[in-house]
Amino acid sequence: MDDIVSVNLGTRSYEVCIGTGLLARAEAQIAPLLRRPRVAVVTDETVGPLHLDALRAGLGQIEMVSLTLPAGESTKSWPHFTRTVEWLLEQKVERKDIVIAFGGGVIGDLVGFAASVLRRGVRFVQIPTTLLAQVDSSVGGKTGINSVVGKNLIGAFHQPTRVLADIDLLGTLAPRDFLAGYGEVAKYGLLGSASFFDWLERNGPALAQGDTALRQEAVRRSVQMKADIVERDETEEGDRALLNLGHTFGHALESATGYSDRLLHGEGVSIGCALAFELSQRLGLCAQEAPSRVRAHLRAMGMKTDLSDIAGDLPDADGLIALMAQDKKVLDGKLRFILARGIGEAFVTSEVPADTLKTLLQDALASRA
Repeated sequence: MDDIVSVNLGTRSYEVCIGTGLLARAEAQIAPLLRRPRVAVVTDETVGPLHLDALRAGLGQIEMVSLTLPAGESTKSWPHFTRTVEWLLEQKVERKDIVIAFGGGVIGDLVGFAASVLRRGVRFVQIPTTLLAQVDSSVGGKTGINSVVGKNLIGAFHQPTRVLADIDLLGTLAPRDFLAGYGEVAKYGLLGSASFFDWLERNGPALAQGDTALRQEAVRRSVQMKADIVERDETEEGDRALLNLGHTFGHALESATGYSDRLLHGEGVSIGCALAFELSQRLGLCAQEAPSRVRAHLRAMGMKTDLSDIAGDLPDADGLIALMAQDKKVLDGKLRFILARGIGEAFVTSEVPADTLKTLLQDALASRA
């Protein structure tokens, strides 16, 4: 049975449909949105060979044209953005048409941004194919590409018209990619729901092993939490910044590793969450047991939790802080951190002493020796 989570944003409201077999039922989900029976699909070289034929079959009488881009974070760049926009124009995509982003977070972010500027804004549907995209990047309307200066610094808020999260697609993920997505799932419990984190501690291993019902429930609860926050703060003026728990550290680490396979986004988030709780404990905000519990669960799931889990060289503490200073959450020249008073009790602050932050990173780097 499908779960439906509504994202209530007035005229920009939409539904996130979560269930199994959604790809086979794509025509029923998408046809009511169309003015003419035609869609333009953008995917990547990993997803396309696995699932594009199934999507074409599921669309039934809807005509489909498709573009396949290279896989990987480096695709979120001006050259591929330009290529996507020009291809959509070549396909004569009109303002009332639908563009489908069919892939993980990279494709979703890039295609959503392309849709936001094409003819000053066309509608798009997200069909996320990774756990990370299903629970996070496909919902909420954040779209964009990376700059040489930093991650996601070029983009727009452009809400999708519908999101189809097919749990079956998660079965083709490599274990590392699935666990990277789990970093975002754990984040939701850590930032706002101790009971969800409890649930994950009990059910995480079976979920990772492939239990479909547990996977669907984890996606549903994550999406519902994100929808609730986005409804309160669509353009990240306040509460929505909580969704960036672990990201200030994580984005700096992704930049330091060149947005490469050395560190996947969700792995950076996992390490970042552990560091955020460690920083919170050092500032006397939470008990010592909290960061220990965070690390224990992430390690039990086989995830990265420390800088020592990243292969290769990293900048020193000052270098990492410089990378953190390029974060979108910098306000009035001050870094904003999402810290916690305990599991499920995150908050946003700019009041982090520079020496405490530097010492934390120096200690984390020393553990790599």
